[in-house]
Amino acid sequence: MSNGVRVERSDSTIVIKFVRPELRNPLSLSVLDEMDHALDLAKISGAERIIFTGTGNIFASGADLREINAVEPERVRGFAARGQRLMERIEQCPLTTTALINGACYGGALDLALSCEQRIAVAEATFCHPGTGLGIITGWGGTQRLPRLVGQANALRMFFTASPISASEALRIGLIDAITEDLASCILKS
Repeated sequence: MSNGVRVERSDSTIVIKFVRPELRNPLSLSVLDEMDHALDLAKISGAERIIFTGTGNIFASGADLREINAVEPERVRGFAARGQRLMERIEQCPLTTTALINGACYGGALDLALSCEQRIAVAEATFCHPGTGLGIITGWGGTQRLPRLVGQANALRMFFTASPISASEALRIGLIDAITEDLASCILKS
């Protein structure tokens, strides 16, 4: 484990686990780098599946707001582009990509989940794009992927209200593919 990420291999599956629940599993730049390295590992190791998941009751909280606040105005575009490139890489990955959402999935973490081929959540999971409440908007492709997945009206409601939705609502609108009581069994089914 380093920088808030643990990468594990189980048979033909690479599991990327966010392991800083005390900080709400932020997707810091170092976490993005670790995810990039894990994708490289998956490519050369012959893995067939990549799973993203969190720890505790938090999948991930999105981009690290401390890092966002520290970005100088002339570097904002590059900061956003870094996350966009990674989400595009995940979306275009030839392996099966799955987000196993064990709890709160907010902001850039939702962008990550949207980049995956499959999204499976526990019943207690919540989903939100909190940007309007923070005076920012997602910069990692969520503004494009969310409407394609759930329709424009549902996406706009999520973007403009910044209110969390439940897993049952996420399933109803097509944001997730399934609700499970046992995420561990989903990892074992690889």
